[in-house]
Amino acid sequence: MSALKTWSLAALLLASFSTAAYAQRGRWEFLGQAHVDGQVDHDNIMVTGSRGTFRAIQIRVDYAPIEFDRVVVHFGNGSSERISIRFVIPAGGQTRVIDLPGERRVIESVEFWYRKADWRSRRPRVRLFGLR
Repeated sequence: MSALKTWSLAALLLASFSTAAYAQRGRWEFLGQAHVDGQVDHDNIMVTGSRGTFRAIQIRVDYAPIEFDRVVVHFGNGSSERISIRFVIPAGGQTRVIDLPGERRVIESVEFWYRKADWRSRRPRVRLFGLR
C-alpha cells in the first residue's frame, strides 16, 4: 500500500472516531433528583414533558453508595422501558450511559429500585440526567 493510501486511510479513521465521540457526548441536561431514605426500596423522579426529547439517560449518585436493581423509564406516549442495572454505584459515581431504544422521546418519569441500606452518616442523593 502506498504512503498516500496509508495516510488517507489513517485520516479517514481519525475523522470517523472524532465524529462518533462528538455524537456520543451530546448535551446532558439535569432532569431531577431524589434523596434516598432507606425506608423504602424504590423512588421516582418526575420529569416534565416541557424539557423535550432524549435519547439516553445517566444516573449519578452523591454522598453514599447505592446498590441499584433496576430502572423503569416512563415515556410521554405511555410506553415504558425496564433497564436492569444490578450494580453498586459509589458516592460520586454514575451509571453507564443508558441508551433509550427507538427515536428520541419525552421522558415522563424514571422509577428506580435499589437495595435497602443503613445510611447513618448521610443519605444518598440520586440525580438524573438526559442526553439530547
